[in-house]
Amino acid sequence: MRTSWLREKEIKRKWYLVDIAGQTLGRAATQIASLLIGKSKVNRVPNMDCGDYVIVINCSELEVSGKKMTDKMYYRHSGYPDGFRERTLEEMMKKNPCEVVELAVKNMLPNNKLRASMFTRLFTYAGSDHKHSAQKPEVYELEK
Repeated sequence: MRTSWLREKEIKRKWYLVDIAGQTLGRAATQIASLLIGKSKVNRVPNMDCGDYVIVINCSELEVSGKKMTDKMYYRHSGYPDGFRERTLEEMMKKNPCEVVELAVKNMLPNNKLRASMFTRLFTYAGSDHKHSAQKPEVYELEK
């Protein structure tokens, strides 16, 4: 029996709508990353981007366990002297809650050339309204 290999034009991408209100950040991010990678697809090829489109709504209503709101830190550096900046999760949620979800999902994607193309198919919104209703996304229920 021969192994069939998927071609680029044979990839069928779906649109999923994920509501993360009341969900834990890490658990939701792993499932979203799995959709972007396409792990649940039967004809997934490891060296091709076979994932789906994911629309994440209600990013401002996600939850974390323990004292992560005050203890979890986000770091960045501008490259200049004294350019080191750090913010807590609480500050990030106040300023831009979508960035918290995007960073969590981006760090769970594979660190290779396909990461950028997978990440471009992620759309995050702080509220419950989005602009992708023309694509008719399927509602995807996250596991708790």
